[in-house]
Order: sequence, then structure tokens, then C-alpha cells
Amino acid sequence: MADAKAARRAGGRSAKQRKRQAPVARSQRPVQPGQLGGRYQPLTNANVERVHETALTVLETVGLANSIPSCAALVQSAGGGISKEGRLLFPRKLVQEALRRANRNTVLHGRVAEHDLQLAGTRLYFGTAGAAVHVAEAGDKEYRESTLADIYDAARLVDVLDNIHFFQRPMVARDMPTDLELDVNTLYACLAGTGKHVGTSFVTDDTLRACLPLVHALAGGEQAWRARPFVSISCCFVVPPLRFAQDACGVLEAGVAAGFPILLLSAGQAGATSPAALAGSVVQEVAEVLAGLTYVNLLRPGHPAIFGTWPFVSDLRTGAMSGGSGEQAVLAAACAQMGRYYDLPTGIAAGMADAKLPDVQSGYEKAYTDALAAHSGANLVYEAAGMQASLLGCSLESLVVDNDMLGAINRTVRGIEVNDSTLSLQTIKDVCVDGPSHYLGDAQTLSMMHSEYLYPEVGDRTSPKEWYEQDKPDVMLKASARLRRIMAEHFPAHIDAAVDARLRAELPIRLPPETMRASTSPWTVNKTVAGPESDVA
Repeated sequence: MADAKAARRAGGRSAKQRKRQAPVARSQRPVQPGQLGGRYQPLTNANVERVHETALTVLETVGLANSIPSCAALVQSAGGGISKEGRLLFPRKLVQEALRRANRNTVLHGRVAEHDLQLAGTRLYFGTAGAAVHVAEAGDKEYRESTLADIYDAARLVDVLDNIHFFQRPMVARDMPTDLELDVNTLYACLAGTGKHVGTSFVTDDTLRACLPLVHALAGGEQAWRARPFVSISCCFVVPPLRFAQDACGVLEAGVAAGFPILLLSAGQAGATSPAALAGSVVQEVAEVLAGLTYVNLLRPGHPAIFGTWPFVSDLRTGAMSGGSGEQAVLAAACAQMGRYYDLPTGIAAGMADAKLPDVQSGYEKAYTDALAAHSGANLVYEAAGMQASLLGCSLESLVVDNDMLGAINRTVRGIEVNDSTLSLQTIKDVCVDGPSHYLGDAQTLSMMHSEYLYPEVGDRTSPKEWYEQDKPDVMLKASARLRRIMAEHFPAHIDAAVDARLRAELPIRLPPETMRASTSPWTVNKTVAGPESDVA
């Protein structure tokens, strides 16, 4: 009899646990895409004004070198000039007019509206990015060259990771032999893998135009594409310090004409390609991106453009990039603050650990760089997940772990809502005067356990006793198990089969169809799939 009662109690506890762990409707989750940041401000208001004025002086007196003829003609026709050294100069009034015309209500569309990113104000979204040339295999502690299949795998992984809101290719397909094949296949792999907004880059304006049939076909025609462009261009239109990148300028012009939103990306490295003084580095970043903003708005006033100040940091002892440094965190946040000053859609970079693998060093470097970026007021935090070795490596296991981290950071951005209900006066009275003197079974506790609190997917919160009983799993074991399960089961059909066949006939698409099917994918054919996550949870 006692055994039967114990079994019933255990069964009741299990039923309650299953109910509490059941999936929660998206609208009821404790963190949502697009929460409001902007609480962390490393620059005073007076210093923001000084950075702005100095950046305008740089553009007016130093200008940018190596402008292509079409750019120089645009700027000069609007009142710009050429210095005796041949540098393109941007008068204050010209830049201020571009700021007046700039688009401030940019939407980065997903393939479906559920994944649209509203960039007004301080709404915050996390995403991937980077140009890693290696995949960091966490289990084997090995680096290998990245391939097209890796980009597809990363895209379909991000497709199911709730706290990574957009996907920009985080690595380079080293197995593509030509620029055309690289750009076509990178874009195809991203769009085949995820329905979230996609960011990509193009080597030349010709390869960009070659990709237009792909986005038009997936949108349902050119008009539908222009109404909801679901791909943005990451355009490195400058080579710091203060020189135009001529091929990228051609891409910028072609991208604007084709309707792509443009990330105006300046990536000076403090102490190497931008001043070692952090304030000076911010000035140069702002000046370069304001030049790009002026360029875009002369091409097409109000075209969607993102204020992409991406300052990087040098370890001045060696000259090597240090993506996980404290200086990196504060620099990015200051640049986000400048974007907020202009009220422009703003994207910065964070989460670029110096650590080679997703280990303790990786965790703390990503945590403080992503956290300060999240609170800075930026709309888009690129490279927020998956990146190792200061962008030289990308780890799929790291994407899984970082998804947990970004959810927790987003919870800190959400903050605390104060209202009559959450102040809990009646609840306190009910529990303390007439109740059991604890809140464990209270109606408010049960109603808020999923709307107020966020729970990790792979992070461990068990007691030491439970941990021992489960054979002492660590976060990487759990992340690897979740990764293998997603890779073996999630093969999204984001490209219709008939459209896919037509695209393969028209374009040099190299991603094998068998890679995109559960029955023949290398993840299911050649790799052991872990058991249920609860086995290692």
C-alpha cells in the first residue's frame, strides 16, 4: 500500500513537471525579440556632442580617399569637394542633410512576418555574422576549413534557436572556387536553412546582380521582393582609415538599386587602422559611416541603411585583434550610443571571444561584451553567437550554448515591470496572513513561472546530488547532444521543390540535395545521434 501511494505521489510530481516544462506560446515567453535597450551609456551627453562635431570636422577637412567616379560625382554635385590630395570632402551641411533624409523606421524582413525586425528606437535583436575561415570542432578541439555545408548547417541550427533573431553567414565557404559560386551558394545556403532575416555580402556588383533571380524567385517576383526584402547586404564600403573600398562601393550602388537594405560597415581596429585612443576610434568610425550614409541618401533618399559602426581592438603588445576584450565592449557600446544620438537603425558587433573553443574564457568574454552591447541601445548585435578566436573560427556547439546566454541577457534588458499586480500586495497578504507562509503553490507563482522567468536549455541547475546521479554532465555534453539532435531532425523546407529545381537549372548551386534531407544527410547517415536531451539534462 505504501509503495502504491509513493508511486502515485511520484507520478503526480512527474505530471506536474511535464506540465511546467511544456512549450510556452511565443507571446507568453519571458523574453521577446525587439525589447528596449539603451540603459548603458559610456559617453556623457557633452561627449557625444564632441564626438559628433569632431567627426563632421574629419569629413569636412580630411575626407575619404579612393572614391570611385560615380561616388565622387554624386558628392561633388551635392556640394562636396576634392582636396589637393585628391580626397573626397563632405561639408557639414551635406552630412546634416543626409541625416535629415535618412530612413528611421527600417524593417528587416524575415521570409514570414513572424521574423520581421522592427528597428525603430532601441528595439534589440541578436544575430550571427563573421567571415570565419575555420569551423571549431569543440568535441575534438580541432579547427578545420569551413565549407558550404557548414553554412547551411549553421543556418538551420539558428532557425530553431529562439534567442538568435537573424542569421548572417558566420563563415566562408572555402570549397567554392569562384567569386560567383561563393556569393550564389552562400546566399542559397542561408535561405535554404532559415526563415529568419538573412545578411550576406557580395564580392562584386556583378555577383550581386547574378543573385537577383534567386531572391526574386523566393519572394514571388521582383515587386514582392522590393516590398519585403528579406536579405540585407553587409557592405564594407571603407578600408580604414578613411579610404573607400572600390569594389564594395560598386556593390553598395548595385544593392541600393536592387532594393537591398544596406549595413554600412566600418571596422577599424584601434591601434592599427583606427586611433589607439578609444574616443578617437569612435570618431573615425562615426565619420566613415556618416560618409556612407551620405552616399546612400544621395543615391536614393530614405533608402534603408544601418549605422554599422563595428570598431575592433588590437592587443597592443602583439597587434593581434582582441574581440573578447573589455575595450571591445565599451567601444561598441559607445558607437551604439552615437547611433542613438542620430536616431538611426544601428548595428554593432559583440560576442567575438578570443577563446578558441566554447570554454570558460569564451563564456566570460561573450557575456560581458554581449551584455554591454545589449544594454547600449543598438538595434542589432552582430556576431553575438558562435564566434571563436576573434572571428577566425565558428563553433556550432557554441551557437547552442550562446543561445542560452543571449536569452538570459535579453531578460536583463527586459528589466522589471512595476504595476499593481506585480507589486504583489494582495499576494503577500494572502500568503503571510491566511496562507502557508510560502509562495511555492501560490496562484501568482504558477501563473508567472513561464512569463516572468527564463530557463536555460543546456545550462545546468541541478543539485550536486542530481548532477552525480546523471553522470556529471557538463554544458558542452548537453550542447553537443542538442546540436546533434537538431542536425539530424530539422531540415526546413524554406525553398519550394519546384522553385529549387528551376534555380538549380539556372544558377551554379553546389549544395547537394542529399545534404538537405533527413534520410541522406551526413548528420543522420554518418553520425551517432544522442538520445533524448532529458538523458543528459
